[in-house]
This record gives sequence, C-alpha cells and structure tokens, in this order.
Amino acid sequence: MTLDAADLVRLDRSHIIHPYLPGSATERVIMTEGDGCRLTDTDGRSYLDATGGLWLAQVGHSRAELADVAHEQMKKLEYFTSFWEFSNDRAIALAARLASLAPDPLNHVYFTSGGSEGNEAAIKMARYYHHHRGESSRTWILARDKAYHGVGYGGGSATGFPVYHEGFSPMVPHVSHLTPPWPYRTELYGGEDPTDFLIRELEERIAEIGAGNIAAMIGEPIMGVGGMLVPPADYWPRVREVLDRHGILLIFDEVVTAYGRVGEWFAAQYFGVTPDIIVTAKGITSGYVPLGALLVGDHVAEVLLRDHGFPMGYTYNGHPVATAVALANLDIIEKEGLLARATTLGATLHAELQSQLGELPVVGEIRSVGMMLAVELVADRATRTPLPLNPDRMPHDVIRRDTGVIVRDSAHSLVLSPPLIMTEAEAKEAASALRGVLERTEPTGEIRPA
Repeated sequence: MTLDAADLVRLDRSHIIHPYLPGSATERVIMTEGDGCRLTDTDGRSYLDATGGLWLAQVGHSRAELADVAHEQMKKLEYFTSFWEFSNDRAIALAARLASLAPDPLNHVYFTSGGSEGNEAAIKMARYYHHHRGESSRTWILARDKAYHGVGYGGGSATGFPVYHEGFSPMVPHVSHLTPPWPYRTELYGGEDPTDFLIRELEERIAEIGAGNIAAMIGEPIMGVGGMLVPPADYWPRVREVLDRHGILLIFDEVVTAYGRVGEWFAAQYFGVTPDIIVTAKGITSGYVPLGALLVGDHVAEVLLRDHGFPMGYTYNGHPVATAVALANLDIIEKEGLLARATTLGATLHAELQSQLGELPVVGEIRSVGMMLAVELVADRATRTPLPLNPDRMPHDVIRRDTGVIVRDSAHSLVLSPPLIMTEAEAKEAASALRGVLERTEPTGEIRPA
C-alpha cells in the first residue's frame, strides 16, 4: 500500500495516541529520513535537529555502520532471555565495557529497555538493598521539584512536576521533594548561598523523616526537562557527604547526561562524585535501538545477588541486538573523539547563542554544559519574571515552522541538545534561527510575524 503525505496525516490522526498531544491538534510533522543532524519530512522539507530527538542522537541519524551491526546480529541471534542463568555474548561484552568506563566501584550492570524502566529498577534496588541489610524501614525516596524521572509509578512519583501526577494519583507513597538547584532563580533561596540553602534543607528533611527511614536520593546531575538546570560546583559533593553520613544511597539519573553529552562518559565524572547507582539509556545506542543500563556499585550488587538474587526483570534485559548496537555506538563515540567534541562544539554553540541572543530583552540566561544548552525566556530581565507563553504560538514551534530548526520548550526555556557530530556551521544556523524568532518576541509572549 502506497501512502502519500495526506494519507499519513489522516491515518496518524485516526490511530495514534501521541504523548502530550491533544486530539484537537491537527498539525503533524512526519519524518521519513535522517542524515547526520538533518531530518526530512513527507513534504520533502529539511530540518536541523538541534534536540537530538529526545536528548539522545549522539552520533547523528542514519549511520550505516550501526544498521549493519544490527543486521548482522539479527542473523546470528535476534533474542533470547537473560533471566536466570541465561546470557549472551554481546550483553556480557557491553557490561564489561560499561564497567571499564564508569567510576569505581560501579562494576555491575543491570539492563533495561529505557530510562523509565531504569528508574523503576533503581528505586526498587535501593529499597531492596536496605531491606536485605535488616533496615526494612528505609523506604523513603528523596527527589527534587522540577525533576523528571520517567513515567512509571516509581520514577513518576519521584518526578517533580504536578502535571505528571494529576489524574494518575494516588502516586507511590514515601517520596519527598526538595528545592532544585537553579542558581538563576535567586528568589528560591531567600538571599542565601544556593548550596548552603539546599544542604540545610536536605539536612532538615532527613531529620524530619528520620535518616533510618530513607532509602535513597535520586537526582539528575543536570536537570533536563526542568530547563537544563546546572547546579553549583559544590552542590553534588556536599549532597554526597550528607547522604553518606546518614547511610542513604545516591542514585544519579543519567538518562540524558551519560555517553558524552556533557563531555565525559558520565556526568558523575564531570562533577567529581561517585553515586551508588547510575541510571542510563538514550545515548547508549544513540536511539538506534531501545536500551538502558544501570551501573551498580559493588556494595549494592553484593546485597542484590544474595539468596535468590534480585527478583525483577524485563523481557528484553540484555537484548543481543540492542547491546551489539550499543557497543558499536560507543566505538563511534570513542573513535571520533565525541566527548572532546561535545566540550569544544558546546562552547562554540554557547558563544553563538550569547553573541546573537545575549542582549535580547526576552533572554534572561544562557547556560550550558557540553552539548546541553538552554535559553531561559523572561518578560523582564530585571525581575526575571518568566515569559508568558501562548500555547497556540510557542517560540519553539515558531522556530521550527519559520526556520526548520527543531529545539525544545522546557519550563520557559528553549533547550538544545544536538547530536555530538554537529558542525560549527550548523551551530551558527541554530543560533540564527533562535534570534530570528526571539527578536520578534514581545514581553507579553506574543511573537510578531516575520
């Protein structure tokens, strides 16, 4: 059956439930091809992907070598379970590779199909760890407002946005949210040093709940959906010290930040902190095949592996095709020097954004780490009042429609997370696209026609 562009739109609207898209929305952008940082839709229009899909296209779109690896693996072994004593050679090789890249003592790997599954597993691991050490009272999970940890009930409860709870309640109990590290929003800290405020709040919350009742704190090293919020340099080391003192595990949700996005294999290395569990997904395969991997500390794994082992698993744990593609993807990241490129090209893109947008009235702050960047939009630079947003004419939508550059809206910020292979010319193109729309954006949120 041959379908033209109009047929595809009609069938999409008739049959697909899209995340976050109301049924009344008629617009569809249906992609058919990708190449590097470029995408092409059914109308033949070309786009510059400045989001990396959802933060994950590390090596760019349509790399033939990754397709070849998947093809060859499917011909050898497409799938068999990794439950019980069963395993496969590609999963074993990937686990060893990840252990060699991760900070010590994160030497054990638990595979999932993605980030949401990974955060569910991490929260269960933390509670199970304490239970099997004789501290069954440790059930509480500390998280942060503006956090995003997926859409399962465990990770979704740790997520700090009301929209992800409304209509889904009751959520998982024993989750407590703390203030996020967002230095630009000085009003959150009452004039106090942000880290001092946050550490004092953390200590007070632990005292309120009782240290003996808390299993873990989960946090994105850099908060992605919250608007690419970068904590002060001393934040995570001081959090780690407090948690260690109270016997509380630290879970890093690195679904977005791992595999080169911040210029290191893991953001844990960027911040100089070793968590007890790191949750990863997305960039592990650059999105070519769904896969996630938890990196687990020796001390946690030793407890999980006692008796009958860790009693939870996913059908696709250690999927041989996904793990084969992941190995090849990591090879590309390493051979093409994409960690270093994330740092240098990220600095170039930041400089372009600063040069082209820095003086615009609606731009409050431009922040970045590696190839994670955000432009926070304000109605007033002095008061830092967030820019009102018109849902029918959002800045990121206008940028895509007017320029073909795809960026993401996150909490009054425009977020960029391009493939790590982006060129300097493409970085300038992205910055120019933002300027072309933001210079027409009024403090009211209205965007003048071009």
